[in-house]
Amino acid sequence: MYCVGCGAVLRAGEAFCGSCGRAAASVRAGAPAKRVSANRRLLGILWLAISAFRLIPGVAILIIFGNGGGPLPADVPDFVLGVIQIAGYCFLAFAAVGFLAGWGLLASEPWSRLLAVLLGAFSLIDIPFGTALGIYTLWVLLPAESEAEFRQLGSSAV
Repeated sequence: MYCVGCGAVLRAGEAFCGSCGRAAASVRAGAPAKRVSANRRLLGILWLAISAFRLIPGVAILIIFGNGGGPLPADVPDFVLGVIQIAGYCFLAFAAVGFLAGWGLLASEPWSRLLAVLLGAFSLIDIPFGTALGIYTLWVLLPAESEAEFRQLGSSAV
């Protein structure tokens, strides 16, 4: 049995938790919920959603600046247009990889954990939503116990 307050293991017959002092009546039987199985679906959906939002600036940049200078003044150096277009392609690439990670997480693909962890680490600098999703991704998928649980989910999905 485990304490609801702190998660500490309780011995049979204990009236109170030795760690936090909570009454044993508030104790539930069984192991706490597994981190990956409880959060994998939501994590996949969030990666799909943030990737959809990353498509918007990528497509807009390429539409506006794709075939010429767009709204840029004539005296702007030529390389600026190339840098802007590269930024648009980067948005599209990150969106595509994010879609792939989200789909992989929803399908319990074994490679998606590593991809999501890498994207989560890179997303930490994308304030505020990327940072939040990066922290959540790393919290769910980075621990060693999560790797074992994710492998088990992947093998049972096949």
